[in-house]
Amino acid sequence: MARPLELALRLAWYITKKKVAGARRFPLVTMLEPLEKCNLACEGCGRIREYEPVIDRMLTVDQCIAAVEDSGAPVVTIAGGEPTLHPRIDEIVRRIIERKRFVYMCTNALLMERVMKDIPPSKYFCFVVHLDGMEDAHDRSVYRKGVFKIAVRAIRAALDQGYRVTTNTTVFNGCDEDDLIEMFTMLTEMGVEGCNVSPGYKFESVPNQELFISRQKARRIFSNVLDPKRKLRFYNNPLYLDFLRGSREYQCSAWSNPTYTTMGWREPCYLLGDRHTQNVGDLYSDELWERYGIGKDPRCANCMMHCGFESASIFEALGKPRDMVKLVREGAVRNSGVGIG
Repeated sequence: MARPLELALRLAWYITKKKVAGARRFPLVTMLEPLEKCNLACEGCGRIREYEPVIDRMLTVDQCIAAVEDSGAPVVTIAGGEPTLHPRIDEIVRRIIERKRFVYMCTNALLMERVMKDIPPSKYFCFVVHLDGMEDAHDRSVYRKGVFKIAVRAIRAALDQGYRVTTNTTVFNGCDEDDLIEMFTMLTEMGVEGCNVSPGYKFESVPNQELFISRQKARRIFSNVLDPKRKLRFYNNPLYLDFLRGSREYQCSAWSNPTYTTMGWREPCYLLGDRHTQNVGDLYSDELWERYGIGKDPRCANCMMHCGFESASIFEALGKPRDMVKLVREGAVRNSGVGIG
């Protein structure tokens, strides 16, 4: 199933209404984390470490729906943790879809085929499968052999049954560029809607800090891997891909992706959880964003993640006709940060 045209139209209309109403900051994507527990322990994951004291907590279905309504964004990304571990994940997805929100569920795919029995294909629903390379590289990153084969099998099964499928890849220090290109080529040939890609964020809770990549080095890697001549199918919009390659600069707009967890809304953003609040409105104050972003907080210095910069590329394009033409021409007013996990 291809990316629905309704998604692009709904996002464009939603942004236009917000801008006409004079809103400076508003959500585009609700990042919903019904639990932080996972059936893998990936080397670069900050979530399972940061939320270790409350790792057994789960949001109720009603709490999930309330968060979606409080945010009001037209797109919902369900992440975690591993969302397929939630015993009522099918009900959570169904009730969000009933509200005509587009749902992207991030998964390591270990339980994906089982979940497919309870969540039918829909234009409003998309699996986002995490893959960090071909078999050896991916299995090494998740500390378990066989995970790559399970994920590829699940992707093929989902595509055969009519599901929308994208992938999500985090690029770390020491990555094999040829391996990544091989993987993106394979996924493009398999027929996924596209591949989300982003450099890893430097989570302080991860023991091996050498994993994380500087902005300068990331751009050298992406200049090669994201070479348009390869004709690979990326899900990120072309302006964000230009940013990754180093030909554009943006200031972070991570407020567009408010993240609701078992402890409440992360403040200020998906990546930094300096505190949690029960009021999503707290995430949009001028005072808050005077303290965060490139040149403001040192933790933001090397961040290039799509949850902060893909939406920034969209917002800046609104005032630059040439950039907007590029987005529309390439069919890229798509997701503004969808597929974070």
